[in-house]
Order: sequence, then C-alpha cells, then structure tokens
Amino acid sequence: MRSGVIDIVSGKTDMAHDEFMEIGLVRYPGAQMAAVLGLTDLFDLANRIAARHRKRATEVLRVSHWQLDAAGKTPVRVFTTAPDDTDALAVLILPPCLEDPPSAATAAPFTDWLRRQHGLGVTLGSVCAGAFLLGETGLLAGRTVTTHWMYAELFQARFPDVRMDADRLIIDDGDIVTAGGAMAWTDLGLRLVDRFLGPTVMIETARVLLVDPSGREQRYYSPFSPRLTHGDAAVLKVQHWLQATDAREIALATLAARAGLEERTFLRRFQKATGMTTREYCQRLRVGKAREMLQFSRLPVDRIAWEVGYSDPGTFRKLFARIVGLTPGEYRRRFSAE
Repeated sequence: MRSGVIDIVSGKTDMAHDEFMEIGLVRYPGAQMAAVLGLTDLFDLANRIAARHRKRATEVLRVSHWQLDAAGKTPVRVFTTAPDDTDALAVLILPPCLEDPPSAATAAPFTDWLRRQHGLGVTLGSVCAGAFLLGETGLLAGRTVTTHWMYAELFQARFPDVRMDADRLIIDDGDIVTAGGAMAWTDLGLRLVDRFLGPTVMIETARVLLVDPSGREQRYYSPFSPRLTHGDAAVLKVQHWLQATDAREIALATLAARAGLEERTFLRRFQKATGMTTREYCQRLRVGKAREMLQFSRLPVDRIAWEVGYSDPGTFRKLFARIVGLTPGEYRRRFSAE
C-alpha cells in the first residue's frame, strides 16, 4: 500500500506527485450515515487545505463507500470522490451504528474481505460499535482496543481474547485503529489526516470544523459502570452496599463479613466477578461521586476530597487525574453545570 506524509513547507512527499491514498468507509447494515458522510466531508476539507498549502490542486486522499452487492455476499465500491481505475486502498473504516452492535451474522459477509484487505496492507479502523464487526475477523486477538464504554462488557463477553480499554478514546496500533464513542469518528478522521497529510493540515482542519484536535480521552465522559451481571450473589450484595454507602467503609474484614465469606475467598471471587480488586473498585466509586460533586456543586476540591473519603487532598487529586485523565479543576471547568 502507498503511504507517506506531505511536507507542508516544501510541498514534497515520499509518494509520486500523481499518487493518492483511498480511505474506504464501510456501509454495513445499520451503519450510521451521519458518520459516513461526516468523514467524507472531513477528508475533503483536509484535501483542500493540503492543496492550498502545496499550491496545487492534486488530491492526496480519495474517499470511497463500500457496501454489499445485490446478492448480499461481497462488498463493492458504490461511491468515490475521485473516479479512477487505480487501486490505492489504504484504509477501511467501520463506522458506528445507532442500533444494537453488529451481530456475527451481520459481520459474516465482511469478515473474509476485511482479513484479505488487512493481509494486503490496508489499515483497518472502527468507531464505537463498528469494533464488533472488526472483532469478528479474529484480527483483534491479543490486542488492546476500545469501543463505546456502554458496550465494553458486551464486547469483552463476545471476544474474550481481546483486551478492552474503554477509558481511551482512540487506540492506534498502526495497522488497526479503534475509536470509542459514536462521535469519535472526528478523532479517528483527524488521526488519519495527521498520518497522511501532517500535523499542520490536521490542526487547521480541526480549527475549521470547531472540534478539539486528537488527544481527548473517553474516560473524561464515561461514568463508572460496575459489572453487576456476573451471577455471584455474595459479591453483588457487597457491591450494592458499597454503592449505597458511597464506599465509605472499605476495610477488607468488613467487606468479607458482608459477603459472608473468608477474606481470601472473598478477594478471589470479587476480582473474578468485577474484574477489579476491591481497592480499585472503591476508588472508582469514590471518584464517580467526586465527579458528580464537581459538576453540580461549588464545594472546594479539598472539601470534596474529604466528602468522598480522602483526608489527604493531594492523594485525591493524583487518584482523580489517574482515573479520569483530568485534574479535578480541569474537570470542573469542562463539565460544570453551574
């Protein structure tokens, strides 16, 4: 596959001047057309900005749309921004959907094709629930990926050999790029503009569209959603108690007694059921409460730290920043409802 980043200052690139790269958008059943059309416009704008910097009209990025043929068996190109017989497919993107995540049956006509394209050097990308279709290819095994935080548990259940990190908005492995929430198509689009046209064009594209350049994290927005459907009644009882008491009492002896289990047994079962240690779980509950107070109250940060169980405000600030990705002050400035 062709690749290269344009040098905006010199106008040179490591590709021949008449070469281009094609970014394909896959219109699978249920795919969100707003994202498909939005990405088409984003790449068109980036092309025009890059052309202005290079002082010539040659486009570097071609955008195409792909969907199943009339027989519903093979993906075919149904739209392109620059009709040409040249095969220059460099990226295929699986957009989000506004329905349930794609099932194995929905993905079936696409999986072999996606695997073949990946084998030819095409980068595969997904946004939000598009990751489910990508997961059906088997190409994500052993990798760390992201999707919308609401789908993280379902994704992990369907693809247990894939590491899920729903705190992150975008994970770029080079040949596979996954993005989180439904609007993360803007972040994925800007990441690809940066890759192919360089940071100057990416930043100007973001500025024209009035969107933040790549660098946000999904954890800024996603609340803590504990796993509650694990089937361990003893652990669930403790989870409900912690939720009701804002995790104020987190001593192991107390938690094990609530569960009616020996401490070592409780620790093992709690981690198996929730995917976290009791300490990690309680930290996330407390930080979740702090986020709510930062958003809807004007209490000082030190007071909020005390209210959620931390006598040392410095410790609270470090923990909050590690889990949320923003300091308490930054979070309040961004999300305050007052």
